Order: sequence, then structure tokens, then C-alpha cells
Amino acid sequence: MILKAILNGMFDSNCYVLGDGGEAAVIDPGADVEDIAKVVDEHSLKLKYIILTHAHIDHISNVDNLREALGGKTVVHGEDAPLLGDRMLNGSALFGHGQSFGMSDIMVKDGDVLELGGAKLRVIHTPGHTPGSICIMLTDGEGEGTGSSEGKGSGEGESCIFTGDTLFRLSIGRTDLGAGDHRKIIESLRRLMKLEGSLKVYPGHGPVTTIEFERLNNPWI
Repeated sequence: MILKAILNGMFDSNCYVLGDGGEAAVIDPGADVEDIAKVVDEHSLKLKYIILTHAHIDHISNVDNLREALGGKTVVHGEDAPLLGDRMLNGSALFGHGQSFGMSDIMVKDGDVLELGGAKLRVIHTPGHTPGSICIMLTDGEGEGTGSSEGKGSGEGESCIFTGDTLFRLSIGRTDLGAGDHRKIIESLRRLMKLEGSLKVYPGHGPVTTIEFERLNNPWI
């Protein structure tokens, strides 16, 4: 399993490139297309999915450009699909961009699973930051996870989780933009805290953490 993080200049958001079995998935394509393409090409991957944890500008700014350049199907939760074409709801109008984006190819719901090579990407619906915010649980399909591109994980099959703007290290996503809902994000966080403590968390902003660290130290939980 290949896992590469690319830092995006807009609000220091994280873009992730995953690769397995010759196939790639990009999570939150806010990074430059050239930087993403470099990782994909270096590992001889074919882009299969462009996954949006939510439809805010700093996480989706290059979704259409990436799809045009490398192919792949865009994936978003059905409740965030309307944000793609709405300059106010996707946040671009607030920062002088005024961008709207094309329709998604795949609309997912809680519990859906996307296959990537021998790995599986399970969708966890975590509303609050936006109505259709999702987290992506990566498992390898063989009962043995890879927490990073450097080695094996816990051996439980649950390798790591990409939490978008739902959960950060020692913080959580804001709920005062668009259709945010503080009550719902707290409910979503409670659900995440039931996951295995050793599970690595790759957030939409900031450094990697773990479920256990956040359970014990995050002041919002």
C-alpha cells in the first residue's frame, strides 16, 4: 500500500494519494494537479477514484482539473453533492474564488465500500462540518493493515482512517459555515471514538494522530 500526503497551500489542507494493486485514489484534491500526477506516475498507478471527504473549496479546488488530466471517478456523499455547484455553500465565494464544480460520478452513503486493488475503502458518514461529510476507513482486505507506506499496521485489517474536517489532532471541524451542525458533529465524533484506539487518523488539516490520543486529550471529546 502506498500512502502519500501532499500539503495544499489553501489553509494548509491535506491531500492524500493512496495506491494499491496498480490503482490510485486521491482523497481531497486541493493540491496542485502536477504534484498529484507526480506521485501517481512515480508508482505507475492508474487513478480510479477522486474522493471528497466534504465539498469545501480547500479540499476540492482541483477536482475537475484532476479528473480531466488523469481520469478517475469523483466520489462524494449524496448530501454534499449540491455543494459542488453552489459557490456560497462550497465556500469559494467567501474567499474571492467563486468556483463551481462538475457533478460527481459516484454518490456514496454510510457503509458503502470502494475497492482499490486489494484494499477496501469504507465510507463512514460523519455529518456536522457539512451535511455530507464522510470519513474513509482503509483496510487491506487480507486482515492485515498498513498504517503508512513504510510498513505493516496492527494486523487487524483496519489500517487507518481519513477524517477530513471532522476530526483533527486536538481539535474538530468548525460548524459555523453553511449548513454546519454542532450537535451532529459531536454525535459523529462519539461514533469515531468507538473505533480501535491504535487506529491512525489522517485529518484534513494538521498532523497525523490516533483515535486513542484524541479520546484522551481532545478537549472537544
